[in-house]
Amino acid sequence: MTPAFEYVTYGRMDELHQLQSPRTGARAELNFILLSQAEELLFRAVGDDLHTAREALGGDRVEDACAALARAARTQRALLACWEPMNGMTADEFVAFREVLKNASGEQSVTYRSLEFLLGNRPERHVGTVRREGTPLLAEELGRPSLYDTALVWLAGRGCLDPSATPRAPWARQHELRAEIEDAWLEIYRDPGTHPQEFRLAEGLLEVAYQFSLWRAAHLLVVERMLGGKGGTGGTDGASWLRVINEHRFFPELWTFRTRL
Repeated sequence: MTPAFEYVTYGRMDELHQLQSPRTGARAELNFILLSQAEELLFRAVGDDLHTAREALGGDRVEDACAALARAARTQRALLACWEPMNGMTADEFVAFREVLKNASGEQSVTYRSLEFLLGNRPERHVGTVRREGTPLLAEELGRPSLYDTALVWLAGRGCLDPSATPRAPWARQHELRAEIEDAWLEIYRDPGTHPQEFRLAEGLLEVAYQFSLWRAAHLLVVERMLGGKGGTGGTDGASWLRVINEHRFFPELWTFRTRL
């Protein structure tokens, strides 16, 4: 292939465009597949930056961590934007091919679940599934501290948090709200001039959590628009299940301390 086509060969674009195989003649099915694949790739991009942020914090390179968090948040905005063309699909267009999805559900995405684990959402239901099924990528992630775990250990190293309040192995546990951690963030926000790096890290973490919550909220609205009160794919309860997930917040103490500020 001539150098003029280096873009195609470098990115293996021809192969990429062979990965869509609609199973019906429904007009909207191809777009649904393309948007689902785009989101899957963006999940990976967000995860890559969050991995970088975790490694940087573990190495006491907070500026590098904050830069990676900022990049992740930018990519999350692209993820959020993916719901706009999906939302352009009318309910009858979705129904025309929904049957071929069978038990397929976005909840089954290993990349998405790895991202939730990385951020610290490790409920026993999902941890138990990983233990039963032995998914290597997810099992590996559960063997590491989450991004928030790493941030709290870093805070303790800075003298902002008592080491006894920091999480410890085994890491495959759901984070529980702790008053000591809320107190630590509260003190940082009461005097950000004395704690500029800690304050910047907190804002970076919160922006990532905020963008994730926006994405979940958009997901709920799109599902309600397409399915109404029907059950979701993959055996989920559809909008009812998503409403419960929408109540979850990553890095909870970064949200709760604000009542006291």
